[in-house]
Amino acid sequence: MRPLAIIGPTGTGKSALALDVAERVGGEIVNADAMQLYRGMDIGTAKLPVAQRRGIPHHQLDVLDVTETASVARYQADAASDVEAIAARGAVPIIVGGSMMYVQALLDDWAFPATDPAVRAKWEHRLAEVGVATLHGELAAVDPDAAASILPTDGRRIVRALEVVELTGLPFAASAPTIGAPRWDTSIVGLDWETTVLDERLAQRTDTMFAEGLVEEVRALLRRGLREGVTAARALGYAQVLADLDAGGDGSAAREPTFVGTRRYVRRQRSWFRRDHRVCWLDGASPDNVDRTLRTWRAVS
Repeated sequence: MRPLAIIGPTGTGKSALALDVAERVGGEIVNADAMQLYRGMDIGTAKLPVAQRRGIPHHQLDVLDVTETASVARYQADAASDVEAIAARGAVPIIVGGSMMYVQALLDDWAFPATDPAVRAKWEHRLAEVGVATLHGELAAVDPDAAASILPTDGRRIVRALEVVELTGLPFAASAPTIGAPRWDTSIVGLDWETTVLDERLAQRTDTMFAEGLVEEVRALLRRGLREGVTAARALGYAQVLADLDAGGDGSAAREPTFVGTRRYVRRQRSWFRRDHRVCWLDGASPDNVDRTLRTWRAVS
């Protein structure tokens, strides 16, 4: 069964579209949102509660503790196994998410450069010494494209990019695969909205997260080791709440920086995904996106 990928910026309605399509074709969903891999990170990632999944199987959700480090390479192997198992039992694999490198690693079978413990340790020491913002600036000086695609709060990926640049002598993106035929002949649909409308959706989404208890969720995750996690603690929303709590606040002041950070991340997602000529883009405001998605999926050959 040919897979379908529904990708695009945060807050565009990918999950709802995926559920509607899955009901029509007998699909199972494979998550491609890095932070939804984590157990307990539900409100801040807009993870669909089990009761709202309409009985449709979901894969690559809640597979990591917040103390574990998310890895693109690990995700690539595990999600590929899920896609192939779903197809083997006659269901349609529907890959859904907006984590840029996770999507490309899965659909283009990205081969990752080797790592060097000494070089990695050097850059991790530099991160501890100067902080994530300064290190992001150092990455921008040697590889502006990599810096543009990596959040300035994501110290782990900044370190990895600098490691690859040093080891290969090439930009980080040079290790990415050439965009060609997608793996498994996957049909790729992108969902987006007009910018001002999406900004309004993001503001409402942020308000909803805080109203539904994002701060309380962060407090609960702190008791489960969130602060010791390398990647989970840097997730949008969670990092901002942690910063406010550490400054003596009650978490509520994190609302605005969470919205601003999410809006900035959306711009990066658009820049990344829009360079992929294989994507059939849909307007999130259109009422016939399910039918348009199915037509695109059936047309791929």
